[in-house]
Amino acid sequence: MRGRLVTLVGLSQAAAVLTIAFSIITLLPADHFALQLFSHFRLQYLVAASLLLLVFVALRRRVYAGALLLVCLLNASFILPWYFDAQEHEAGIDLTLLLANVLSSNTEFERLFDLLDEEDPDVIALLEVSPNWLVELDALRSDYPYSYAEARDGNFGIALFSRLPITSVEHVDSPPFGYPTIFASLTVGEELLHLVATHPMIPVSRTFFEARNEQLESLPGLLQKSVGATILIADLNTGMWEPNYRALEEATGLRNSRRGFGILPTWPTFMPFAMIPIDHVLVSQEIGVKSVHTGRRIGSDHLPLVVTLVL
Repeated sequence: MRGRLVTLVGLSQAAAVLTIAFSIITLLPADHFALQLFSHFRLQYLVAASLLLLVFVALRRRVYAGALLLVCLLNASFILPWYFDAQEHEAGIDLTLLLANVLSSNTEFERLFDLLDEEDPDVIALLEVSPNWLVELDALRSDYPYSYAEARDGNFGIALFSRLPITSVEHVDSPPFGYPTIFASLTVGEELLHLVATHPMIPVSRTFFEARNEQLESLPGLLQKSVGATILIADLNTGMWEPNYRALEEATGLRNSRRGFGILPTWPTFMPFAMIPIDHVLVSQEIGVKSVHTGRRIGSDHLPLVVTLVL
């Protein structure tokens, strides 16, 4: 029995050391793909540190308890502002957007259609739209008469469907791999709303990390083409605490619609305890945010993100 207790204490100490180490190391500004991958798990570090703190308080291990308390406070400083930093908005026209990475290999098309019936969005941005998906999406055209799609084999096709008139739309092949980014202008009341939809590479290697960053760095120049209310809607393959994400917000002047509504992790659905927020709707200062929530599962490895804006 004593040996088993010693083993459990040892495992708890190892878990504490790892939690403390990753919480601190990911503060470093080093531009390394592996280091920045671990910066996405602030919520998991907070939960782990909180549970381990209770363990070491019960064991009366003051050094571990003290270190874990500091780590809890550190991670809470990243997490809690997202729940309390909502901005007030004036009355205006409500507009509901739905962002869904549908997963190109997913064939459960009806689950997406059921979600759309449930959420009733005005504008839909879909990622990983393959040619097969585009055939199925033709069923949306009766309810969403304005659309633009650049379907691709693989995971980087993209499509936009809207009930609101699209006054202009084009796509650009973003660097470095030529993945499509849609740039559209929609008519909302008597005003124009500019919308950019994109999907950079997942940064799981040095090459892909640099490719993702290059596509992120191309977005401010594209967004500067628009004047007035602007939305960036995307699977950016990065969370809010990663330096390249923060650089994007700073360069564009956009703010994340999540502010005040929580972390809202969206990926990966097959590992719920490890889910992180990588799908985003960023808006310019002219736009208010009324609500944000994740939608139910549609057979993809991502949860949809549903945002109601005020213009």
